[in-house]
Amino acid sequence: MRQKIGSGSPWEDIVGYSRAIKIGTIIEVAGTTAMDGDILVGKDDVYAQTVFIFQKIELALKELGSSLNDVVRTRMFVINIDTWQLVGEAHGVFFKTIKPVATLVEVSRLINEELLIEIEVTAITTV
Repeated sequence: MRQKIGSGSPWEDIVGYSRAIKIGTIIEVAGTTAMDGDILVGKDDVYAQTVFIFQKIELALKELGSSLNDVVRTRMFVINIDTWQLVGEAHGVFFKTIKPVATLVEVSRLINEELLIEIEVTAITTV
């Protein structure tokens, strides 16, 4: 069975993607940013953006009957690798005891010049 959830963004239909998809016990959450509708959360603050993103991801997982406890991989894309410690600290707030495998890489830019980070996760549930 394939479950999909959306964020309500008009880009989902234009580009053809979903916020998250669950097939069987596997959940993939698409690249998630600190945009709340048309509002950027945490302008110029990578820590605040990271926290907000993980909160958004947590909501998507809950909508699919899962939680952060089921996350097995995080992928974080930053525009400045020098911010890795702040990103890591925010990651630790959510995953200190869960400890999924994690990737953090620098990219040249994201879709909006004010975005400092984009994150995607993979979760595996027991149901």
